[in-house]
Amino acid sequence: MTFTDLMGEVMATADRFGHRQHVHLTWLAVRRYGTAGAVEVVSDGIRQTARYAGAPQKYNATVSRAWVELVGHHADESETTDFDAFAARNPALLDKRLLTRFYRPATLAGAPARTGWVEPDLTPFPWQPR
Repeated sequence: MTFTDLMGEVMATADRFGHRQHVHLTWLAVRRYGTAGAVEVVSDGIRQTARYAGAPQKYNATVSRAWVELVGHHADESETTDFDAFAARNPALLDKRLLTRFYRPATLAGAPARTGWVEPDLTPFPWQPR
């Protein structure tokens, strides 16, 4: 299944692609490919979509990977096969500002985060040692 297939599955029940749909697509990717595989599928898909839309500068490697890792962490702790149930149990994932708990805005806006992986600079992710 490709990024396009995942997008089609999400959009079959949605009228727009907002943050919830992005999390849904990421959850589907994690369930099908595991977190590491989903990082590649989702990141490549978003990068290509941004390039196709004429806005390649909107792609951010750290933001893409961080979201996949957050969704993957919660998906690993969940047995549900229903996205709505998953979202109800993990409402923080539906807050598009969630990454600001872990990163300073300037860090995410910087060139290193846009082009590669940058570790959280405010607090570690829940699965990382403190």
